[in-house]
Amino acid sequence: MAAGGFGSTTDSASSQALIEQKLRAEQIVKNGAGWFLAIGGLSILNSVLTMSGTHFTFIFGLGTTRIVDAIERQSGTTGSTLGLIVNLFIAGIFVGFWNFARNGEKWAFLTGMALYAIDGLILLPFKDILGVAFHAYALYRIYNGMQGIPVLEKVRQALAPAGAPIEPR
Repeated sequence: MAAGGFGSTTDSASSQALIEQKLRAEQIVKNGAGWFLAIGGLSILNSVLTMSGTHFTFIFGLGTTRIVDAIERQSGTTGSTLGLIVNLFIAGIFVGFWNFARNGEKWAFLTGMALYAIDGLILLPFKDILGVAFHAYALYRIYNGMQGIPVLEKVRQALAPAGAPIEPR
């Protein structure tokens, strides 16, 4: 036993520092994962703008959905509906990556980044340099978010009580 409760104060301060470190790591991971949600959402917004006949789009979307939008314009009303369904599916995949990545799943970061990099390469033949540059920036930000996962796992292990059963996330 510690005299005067000094031992528990040190343990409390150490625990407080670990909790703060965990919260920071979680925020880093969630910030990186949030890019998947933004990419999917803005891709749908671009598709809706294309369907409405405007010639304005955001550079933040997916090159794949731009191709679907171009095919949709050639196909008429049926093509518009089918194009929106296909774009919702594609954007939904990125929303799925967001859901898993924000919980610290490294596979979601890696798979999402790989698909987004391929999507960026699709823009090269169209000479969309601004779109490619944005893809590179978004990949950088997503990668930064993934860098918080090892820190988060380390802190979670440190905060786990001794002798506690190992539980899958």
